[in-house]
Amino acid sequence: MPKRRSFWLMKSEPDVFSYGDLVSAKGSRTHWDGVRNYQARNTMRDDMKVGDLVLYYHSNAKPPGVAGVAEVVAEGYPDPSQFDPGDSHFDPKSSREDPRWFCVDIRAVAELPEYVSIEALKGNPKLGTMAVVQRGQRLSVQPVAAAEFREVLKMGGTSLSALS
Repeated sequence: MPKRRSFWLMKSEPDVFSYGDLVSAKGSRTHWDGVRNYQARNTMRDDMKVGDLVLYYHSNAKPPGVAGVAEVVAEGYPDPSQFDPGDSHFDPKSSREDPRWFCVDIRAVAELPEYVSIEALKGNPKLGTMAVVQRGQRLSVQPVAAAEFREVLKMGGTSLSALS
């Protein structure tokens, strides 16, 4: 039986780490560290699997929106930034024996031909239940239904088959 792929949306501020930064990173790959929300942590630790696809969302941008697609290439492991006293994400209550925070590794797959703004997402009735368009939804890592993922790709000028 083939593995069922899951879909996610991950938010990053483009002035901190944009989709272009991901593309430019060694191997077009990075670890998604610094998440300090338990629900998002649990998602990365327990739910995200190698091969899952990610909508890379630019938050705190003008306008915010989906810039590209990434793929999970390493499943949840302890976030090294929690152990580094020189890192802004250091957590003195975390230990290597009992880590509090987890991260995953992602790799750039494709920049969307058309940037999909939050206004466009909110204006599409097929995306009415998508987490990112919900009032007060601020999670940096959130699940996306397969139909929503395909719709966002369509809005961005591509498709799942074009990503393969």
